[in-house]
Amino acid sequence: MDWKPSFSQTVGISRRVRAMDSEDDMHDANDVESLDDDYYSGETEDVPLDCYSDYDDDADDYFDDGDEADKIKSRRPEQNFTILKESDIQERQEDDITRVATVLFISRVDAAILLRHYNWNVSEVHEAWFANEEHVRRTVGLLEKPVLQFPNARELTCGICFETYPCSRIESAACGHPYCISCWEGYIGTAINDGPGCLMLRCPDPSCGAAVGQNMIDRLASLEDRQKYSRYLRRSYVEDNKKTKWCPAPGCEYAVTFDADGGNYDVACLCSYNFCWNCTEEAHRAVDCGTVSKWILKNSAESENMNWILANSKPCPKCKRPIEKNQGCMHMTCTPPCKFEFCWLCLGTWSEHGERTGGFYACNRYEAAKQEGVYDEAERRREMAKNSLERYTHYYERWASNQSSRQKALADLHQMQTVHLERLSDTQCQPESQLKFITEAWLQIVECRRVLKWTYAYGYYLPEHERAKKQFFEYLQGEAEFGLERLHQCAEKELQQYLNADGPSKEFNDFRTKLAGLTSVTRNYFENLVRALENGLSDVDSNGAASSKAMSSKNAASSSKGRGGRGKGTTRTSGSSRMADNSNWYCEHCTYANTVSVNTCQMCHLQRIFHGGIPLASPGLITCEQSE
Repeated sequence: MDWKPSFSQTVGISRRVRAMDSEDDMHDANDVESLDDDYYSGETEDVPLDCYSDYDDDADDYFDDGDEADKIKSRRPEQNFTILKESDIQERQEDDITRVATVLFISRVDAAILLRHYNWNVSEVHEAWFANEEHVRRTVGLLEKPVLQFPNARELTCGICFETYPCSRIESAACGHPYCISCWEGYIGTAINDGPGCLMLRCPDPSCGAAVGQNMIDRLASLEDRQKYSRYLRRSYVEDNKKTKWCPAPGCEYAVTFDADGGNYDVACLCSYNFCWNCTEEAHRAVDCGTVSKWILKNSAESENMNWILANSKPCPKCKRPIEKNQGCMHMTCTPPCKFEFCWLCLGTWSEHGERTGGFYACNRYEAAKQEGVYDEAERRREMAKNSLERYTHYYERWASNQSSRQKALADLHQMQTVHLERLSDTQCQPESQLKFITEAWLQIVECRRVLKWTYAYGYYLPEHERAKKQFFEYLQGEAEFGLERLHQCAEKELQQYLNADGPSKEFNDFRTKLAGLTSVTRNYFENLVRALENGLSDVDSNGAASSKAMSSKNAASSSKGRGGRGKGTTRTSGSSRMADNSNWYCEHCTYANTVSVNTCQMCHLQRIFHGGIPLASPGLITCEQSE
């Protein structure tokens, strides 16, 4: 990009990018990632607002600049998977068959049988074949010469129906066992209709292990059975291959091959479904698969039902059926056919109760027995069940709420892409290519809702005794959630006035800057949260103190907000924490806290800005408090 900020503009960036937290400073979000008001729109104060007149060459460079796109792309995780269509699967399968047939000097039919046996692993086929070819042939059923031979016979007896047929009506596998065409058709058809096991079909003779290849299937099976067999063979290339899986989305026919081990297992299929390669559940970065598995099992299990019954009901003293009391007096009557009447408090027979025991709304017997400790164990169990249920409900409701919010955001994103962008382009007289910031904001919202949803599952299984980690986790989660809510509100509510407008608005460029800024800040929040969870919150030591790396992660979020952070139990003045930290400098683009030993931001990969040999974001320099 040819445009470069002046020194005063750069200091202005430093000052404005810090203040993001309080409601009074929300308008400062308009200045995030913008260098001046004329950066997007030029001097528009005294110029009439005509269609596309606000976009000069510099503004176009902002959207189309290749270097800036490369910087954004470099921050995204490298894609380590490949989506395969049906044609891609067939092409790869044919290539593997050709490779094996060429190297081992065997037919393509035999190569397909070998690959199927070794789960389509070409290297394993080669290793096993060259280590002991005879053993491999015997195991797989590839015979070098027939077991039976009838060179001069004109007629042969079928080994299944025992009828005699001319040789033209007899077929056999590589072993030479003769069977009539009718029996072969029935044998092959039955095997194919039984499922994918037909891919390992052997000679009908019980003592023979000769393989039946696709050439016999094509010659003897019906058209429908041939199509089924081809479909089974193609699916086996995915289902038996350790590096390939089907997309688990209902109705999706794409396959995914994973090209790397470890790291990020999230896969984005072409059908728009995101899933985890490792466990095939919905994508859940940065929560591990074990936690997700336990959470899903807990949501579907009956354990919480039993906890609710234990916490909110008591068993009938006679039939032991659980009974819930939601209102009224202490006089309880069990449902038919039991109909036993008892006191809710002491569970004694109601006929022994009356005015002398406290009437309908109290029970002297219960109070006396409680003081003696008779009900201590039962009450303790009920209290534990109630606390456990309340804790689970707290996390589950927020997990489910973010799931529903994500579904709503996906619907809003689709509506925006298909309907609103075109209308907004006409209304604001701007090309759709320069409204991509709205789509990017909604995509960020969808992704952040997914991450935030799974952080509640993570929080539920975070041990209670690790209080330092729990506090650090709640701090990062709170910061990320607060940033997401601001972004979601801006994209959902504030955009409506421009969608409903009759003509172009001068304030739209300010809205663009604000929404783009909130998108960037929210992305930083969630990157810090994901990084911390993937590291197991290891930045917090056993004594409850956060390491310098953890403080760097926290500052990366807090520096975007400026004054008055919202973390629990955390108070920040506008300079005290920065003056004490002499080992970090803060990026002017993404506000990430970097060590002084590097001059390139570790978050966004932008160079540190110097003026006259002096870094503008030097350690202890409170750029947000500088005067004009």
